[in-house]
Amino acid sequence: MSLDKMIALHPQVGDDFNAVLATAARHAMLCAEMCTSCADACVAEEMDMAQCIRSCLDCADVCAATARLAVRRTARNVDALRLMLETCARICELCGEECARHEHEHCRLCAEMCRECAADCRGALPTVQ
Repeated sequence: MSLDKMIALHPQVGDDFNAVLATAARHAMLCAEMCTSCADACVAEEMDMAQCIRSCLDCADVCAATARLAVRRTARNVDALRLMLETCARICELCGEECARHEHEHCRLCAEMCRECAADCRGALPTVQ
């Protein structure tokens, strides 16, 4: 199923489809799942991973909320969406930094996804007006 197509089919979108924002929403959804999975894997690690778990779970929640706001097209709430994109980018950067401190492969993948999501959210900001 295509998220782009779903958004484009919205009656209030018309020619106003924002592909950059749709990509940011898609990656925020994926980042939420990656962070949740990383947090779960951290629970199973023998070392104390409490900070990484907290960082991943906070990031997952922010990413999920950002994705939900980004796909809503009825009416507009530009200020809220811009704040969520900015917040998501920053929280992803923080989570990516925390995950990068660990040598676990799940943390490495999570850090990579967080960096991609942060870049996509920052890239979408100028398109939201």
